[in-house]
Amino acid sequence: MQPFTLQEVKVTNGAFKNAQDVDMRYILSLNPDKLLAPYLIDAGLPLKAERYGNWESSGLDGHIGGHYLSALAMMYASTVNTELKKRLDYMVDQLAQCQAKNGNGYVGGIPQGKVFWERIHKGDIDGSSFGLNNTWVPLYNIHKLFAGLRDAYEFAGNQQAKQVLIGLGDWFIELIQPLSDAQTQQILRTEHGGINETFADLYILTKNKKYLDAALKLSHQALLTPLLAKQDKLTGLHANTQIPKVIGYEKIAMLTGKTDWSEAARFFWQNVSQARTVAFGGNSVREHFNPTTDFSGMLKSNQGPETCNSFNMLRLSKALFLDKNDPSYLDFYERTLYNHILSSQHPQKGGFVYFTPIRPNHYRVYSQPETSMWCCVGSGIENHTKYGELIYSHSANDLFVNLFIPSLLNWKENNIQLTQSTTFPYKNQTELVLKLAKSQAFTLNIRYPKWAENVEVLVNGKTYPTNAQPSHYIGIQKKWKSGDKVTVQFTTSTKLEYLPDNSNWTAFVYGPIVLAAKTSTSDLVGLFADDSRMGHETKGKLYPIDKAYALIGNTDSYLSKLKLGGNLTFSLDSLTLQPFYEIHDARYQMYFQTFTQADFEAQKATQRQQEVEALALEARTVDKVNCGEQQPEVNHSYKGEKSDSGYDDDGRFWRNTRSYISYQLQNKDSAGKTLEIHFSGNLKTEEVGIFINDRAAEVIAVKDKVIVLKADDKEVVHLKIVSENGRPTPRFHQIRIVTL
Repeated sequence: MQPFTLQEVKVTNGAFKNAQDVDMRYILSLNPDKLLAPYLIDAGLPLKAERYGNWESSGLDGHIGGHYLSALAMMYASTVNTELKKRLDYMVDQLAQCQAKNGNGYVGGIPQGKVFWERIHKGDIDGSSFGLNNTWVPLYNIHKLFAGLRDAYEFAGNQQAKQVLIGLGDWFIELIQPLSDAQTQQILRTEHGGINETFADLYILTKNKKYLDAALKLSHQALLTPLLAKQDKLTGLHANTQIPKVIGYEKIAMLTGKTDWSEAARFFWQNVSQARTVAFGGNSVREHFNPTTDFSGMLKSNQGPETCNSFNMLRLSKALFLDKNDPSYLDFYERTLYNHILSSQHPQKGGFVYFTPIRPNHYRVYSQPETSMWCCVGSGIENHTKYGELIYSHSANDLFVNLFIPSLLNWKENNIQLTQSTTFPYKNQTELVLKLAKSQAFTLNIRYPKWAENVEVLVNGKTYPTNAQPSHYIGIQKKWKSGDKVTVQFTTSTKLEYLPDNSNWTAFVYGPIVLAAKTSTSDLVGLFADDSRMGHETKGKLYPIDKAYALIGNTDSYLSKLKLGGNLTFSLDSLTLQPFYEIHDARYQMYFQTFTQADFEAQKATQRQQEVEALALEARTVDKVNCGEQQPEVNHSYKGEKSDSGYDDDGRFWRNTRSYISYQLQNKDSAGKTLEIHFSGNLKTEEVGIFINDRAAEVIAVKDKVIVLKADDKEVVHLKIVSENGRPTPRFHQIRIVTL
């Protein structure tokens, strides 16, 4: 199975074409000179514009520049817009100048990069899941440049990008050459993107075995080893840290024949897509994999599945589909493409979504070009450039129709053009018309989706008999002539899809389309993000879950409540359900709690009490940090040495230290009066030093595994926890500044 290039497939109409056009406007609104500034600063070259703010000037400097190269290259391949190519060539040339100035193959935007990399080269390594020598995910950062240069060459044919990429790869190999395997694995503890994949790509480009050796060396064994043994050790791990590693395992397997690595990738995909993914295709809560047996945290959180996760799960799905020739991967790909990726961009104003909460009556936040430089903006500008990548695929002679998206295929090698016309999913039908230079025999394969209850195929108006099964292909083998028309009609219905933990929360799904209801336009605080560090997180209040619409009765009665309207709308009592990707600028409900009549009152009363307590705690919280969780710690300027973090069996993250850890919390208007540190294990106060704004903290009480301190009256609170004897401190779980 082979993919077509983006140049060979043009999206022609509908929601995906609109998303592509809106994304192009966003891409063109960004200033290449601002994105290049971190690289010029590091190389000591004059700036042409000041760098962007937000994440681009607070530690992750330069990462959007790498994504921008990828987005320019793929959007150019998809649209042939010459301004995109002009910008791409300009950026690559500027990066080449930075590389030449550095003189050793290095080019990067990481703050104080030369000092940082020299420490790594010497084996001076102290890392955590997101901080390496107190630098924010530097390998993840530079991986974006590796990938961007690769894409500039692969999709847009920029030869200079290939040379810069090879120089950067050679520099990196030299950098890690003195490191032992153990030291290399130590640096891979920190989020590093798919660095193993990019070295596999370098091997593909050059056929030089040193790059494949580097790809193997840069494959993280702590994740790979349990996957090889078919063990699920994912709960508590930062989700998007893991997925790119697995893409690398799969690519290396294809190059080396390591079938066990490919099986490890398949096992990971199966686990995440089936046991950890919610209806719209996303996974994770507060960026981490939650227990497969308990999705309650995701239901309660305003930080639902992260778009970057789905960006990478689609890349893994594509790789496995092409490797295994198995269309069942496309069922997941299609579901995630329509419901998460398409919904993650504002369809009129543009802007990308980081978190998509499934909490009832909550909402999403959209980026803005001048203020928002999050990871999901980087992957976001890529997401909508490449919708043509898997609509079709091919073998040597045969053609496969995988997705039902209006598009034009031009298979020049075989002199075949195909036009697909459809309004799917609003009408369960698509029409395929062939244009051929001359009549020729081949098999046209139509995907039979898992969600379709029946598929009818007509060739030039006559029914074509088929006995194909869902998640397979319907093969039409004949000698085709120009003008031949194939019509495909589906039968489907609305179904209930419960959360993977088998709790009583369900979503309505029509075919591959998740339905949801707009519930309110109130309290949409920060709907379009400002430039704050956590601008991607909603600031509006949480509405009580027990007040959300619930389904009472039995499964048959839940579905019978739906009344079909037009254009995939359904009435559900006072609510109107519609495709989730259509809902923007509003609070929404995607998941509905189900009850029998007998259980409703008792369970609602318990839930109501829990909600009152939880919302009361949030109301008196001025600021908080969850120790051991990536974004909360980054947001609170975590620093530390000789520190470990993890995830306990009781579902709590933690961090401890044999030296020190520190955080910076905000005490807005000095409203917080006490600071609470929640811990587990044994605490001996004489063995742990706690300092607030460089002074020994005043301990009010230590009770029930909580240290209560007097808060400083300053608006910025620097908290430092020190091990006084060099032994591990207790595990710290959460730190809160509270009003009472």
